[in-house]
Amino acid sequence: MARRTTRGERIEPSFEGGRGKGARRSVADERVAGASGPQTPRRRGGPGKSGRGRRRARSAGRRGLGPALRGLVYWCFVLGIWAAIGVSGLVAFYGARMPNAATWSVPDRPPNVKIVSVRGEILANRGATGGEARLLGDMAPHIPQAVIAIEDRRFYSHFGIDPVGLARAMSANVMAGRMVQGGSTLTQQLAKNLFLSPERTLERKVQEVLLAFWLEHKFTKDQILEMYLNRVYFGSGAYGVEAASRRYFGKSARDVSLAEAALLAGLLKAPSRLSPARDPEAAEARAQVVLAAMGDAGFITDSETATALTNPTIHAKSYWTGSENFVADLVMEQLPKLIGGPVTQDVLVDTTVDLHLQAEGEIVIRAAIDTKGASLDVSEGALVSIDGTGAIRALIGGKDYALSQFNRASGAHRQPGSAFKPFVYAAALELGRTPRSVRNDAPVRIGKWTPENYDEKYRGEVTLTQALSQSLNTIAAQLTMEVGPRRVIQTASRLGIKSPMQANASIALGTSEVTLMELTSAYAPFMNGGFAAAPHVIRRVSTLDGQVLYDRSRAAPLQVIDPAVAAMMNRMLSEVVEAGTGRKARLDGWQVAGKTGTSQSFRDALFVGYTANLVTGIWFGNDDGRPMKKVTGGGLPAEAWHAYMQIAHAGVPAAFLPMGQDSPAVTIGVEAAPGGPADPIVGLVNGLAPGPVSPDATSATRSDGPVPPSDISAYPSSRSGVANTTLLDIIMGN
Repeated sequence: MARRTTRGERIEPSFEGGRGKGARRSVADERVAGASGPQTPRRRGGPGKSGRGRRRARSAGRRGLGPALRGLVYWCFVLGIWAAIGVSGLVAFYGARMPNAATWSVPDRPPNVKIVSVRGEILANRGATGGEARLLGDMAPHIPQAVIAIEDRRFYSHFGIDPVGLARAMSANVMAGRMVQGGSTLTQQLAKNLFLSPERTLERKVQEVLLAFWLEHKFTKDQILEMYLNRVYFGSGAYGVEAASRRYFGKSARDVSLAEAALLAGLLKAPSRLSPARDPEAAEARAQVVLAAMGDAGFITDSETATALTNPTIHAKSYWTGSENFVADLVMEQLPKLIGGPVTQDVLVDTTVDLHLQAEGEIVIRAAIDTKGASLDVSEGALVSIDGTGAIRALIGGKDYALSQFNRASGAHRQPGSAFKPFVYAAALELGRTPRSVRNDAPVRIGKWTPENYDEKYRGEVTLTQALSQSLNTIAAQLTMEVGPRRVIQTASRLGIKSPMQANASIALGTSEVTLMELTSAYAPFMNGGFAAAPHVIRRVSTLDGQVLYDRSRAAPLQVIDPAVAAMMNRMLSEVVEAGTGRKARLDGWQVAGKTGTSQSFRDALFVGYTANLVTGIWFGNDDGRPMKKVTGGGLPAEAWHAYMQIAHAGVPAAFLPMGQDSPAVTIGVEAAPGGPADPIVGLVNGLAPGPVSPDATSATRSDGPVPPSDISAYPSSRSGVANTTLLDIIMGN
C-alpha cells in the first residue's frame, strides 16, 4: 500500500525516463514528454532538448503571447468605446448649447460699395471687405487650385473633416515637437470665419466640426469654396480674392497670373505676417511652397512652375495706393446722406470722374513735387478739375495716397491769397465798375494797415483789368472798401464759397481760409455764363438688381451772376494769363482765364484757371504750414496746371469763353461817354464809409513819392448820407 503523502510535502516534477516511487506527472509534462517510454536520444545543437521539443517550446511561447495580444486589443476596444461615448457626450453637450440647426443660415457678406468712373471703370471698392464678391467661374482658375493644393488637397473627397489629413497633421506635429501643420479643412475654416470667434477652445472646435457637417450637407463643394474665397482674410485689410487682387496687384481676380495666385494662397497661413506689403521676401518664399504643392497635386506642369518662379518679387504699398482712393473716400463720406442712411446692401455708385484725367492729374502733381519739391521745399499738392456743371472730373488729394490719406483738395482749409480777388472784382462790376475803370495804384492806408504790392512798386493810374492781371494788392483793397467786405462775401458765397469768411478789409488779399474744391467751383460761373456749379462727384446710386437709390436731379441751374458780369470777368481773367502773373498757364489754341494766388510767407501757392471746357485748381504747399522757397501761384502751380490741361484738352475741339462787348474806359469822378456805363463811387455800402479813393486824390503825389489817397478811419463824415465809421467797424466789416 502506498504511503500517504504528508500534508505540506512538496512534490518535485521528474524529467527522467521513468517515474520514481512517489513521483507525480503534471499536465504540462504530458504535453511536453508524451507517453512514458525510453528516453529519445539527444540531437546536436540543443543539449537536453530534441528538435521537436524546441519546436513545441516555441509554439508554446507563441501561444503564451496570444493572450497578451488579445488582452491589448480588448482593452483598446474598451477604451475606444469609452472614448466614443465621451466624445459623443461632449458633442451632445456643446451641440445643445448651439441654436437649433433649423435656424442656421449663412450670414450675409458685409455690403460692398462698388465705385466706378463716368465710363464704368472701377475706381475702388469700399466696405468691410474691400472688394466685391466673385463667382468661382469669374476667378482665375489658378486661385482655387492653389488654395486647395496648399490648404486642403482632399477637399472634394472628404465630408467636412478629413481624418487622413488630421492624422497626418498630428503625426507631423508630434515629430516636430511643435505645431507645424493644421488639420482643419476649408469647410472647417469657412465655418469658423462665418460663425465662430477666433478663440482656441474645445467648445469652439466641436462647434466648428458640427457647422462643417452642416455646410457640407447644405451646399455643394463649389459653393463652399466660392464662399471661402470671397470671405477669407488675405492681409492688409483685404477680405476676399477680389479685394486682395486689387490690393496687391491692382487688377481683378479674374486676371491674376499663376505666380500671383500662388502668392494669394500662401497668405492664408499668416495673412498679416506674409503680406507683400509688409514682407515681400517672406510672401515670395511661401508662394514657392504653394507652387511646389500645386505641382505635386497635378494642377500645373514643371514648365509652368519654372516660369512662375522667374517672376519678380511683388512689392505692395503699405496702404491702398492710387489717387482714385481720394475720390472713393469722398464718395463714402457723402453716400449715407444721399441714400438716407447707412449702406445695408451691395450698391453701385456711378461717379463723374474721368479715370484718364484722374491718372494724368496724379502724374502731374507727383512729377512736380518729385522734380522741384526738394529745391523749393514743397512736399504736397492737390488738384481739382470740374466741368461747367460742377461735375468733378478729377480730384487729387495729395502726392501719394499710400503715404497719407488726408484729402487736401476737399478737406484742407488754406488761404487762397490773390486767387480770391476775382470775387472782389466781380462784386465791384455788379455795382457798375467795368474792366476799363481806372484806379490809382498808390499806397493806401486802412486804419493802421497799408497793403503793399508783391514787388513793392506802384504804377499810378491803371484799369481794373491791368490791376487784376498784375495782382495789385492796393487796387483790390480799394475795391473792397468801395463795395464793402460784406458784399464781397455775399458775392463769393453766391458763386460757391461755403466756408466761413471774415468781413474785414484784408479779405481782399484772400486771408479767409477756403478749400481748393470750393474755390475751383466758384470760378465755374465765370466760364459757364453765370450759373451755379455746385461741385459733385456722385451721379447715381443703385443696387445690383438695378433699383435706383439716388439720381442727381437735372433741374435748371440757378443763375448766380449776371452774364454780362461773367463776360467782363472772363476778359479780365484772360488778361492775367496773356500778359499778367499767369503767363505760364497759356494753352495753344484755347482761350484761358485764371488767377494766381500766394499766401503770406509763401505758405500756399495756387493757380485756378479755366477754358470753355474745364475749370481746374492746383495747390502746392506743406502740411505743417512751413513756408516754401518763394513759390508763387504763377510758378509751380501754373506750370502744373498747363501740363495737366494740355493733356486734358488733347483732341478736344477748341471752344471760346463768353467775353461780351468791351466797354469804354471810365475814370473816377468823370462822366461816362455818351451811351457808356457810369462808374460811380458808392457813398454807403453795407454800413461802410466810401472807398479810399476820391476824385481829387487819384493822382496826388509828393516829392518823396506817392501818398495814400485817404485815411479811411479819418474819412469826413459830414457828407450827406454817410455815417461815421470807426476803425473797428471797417476792419470787422460792420
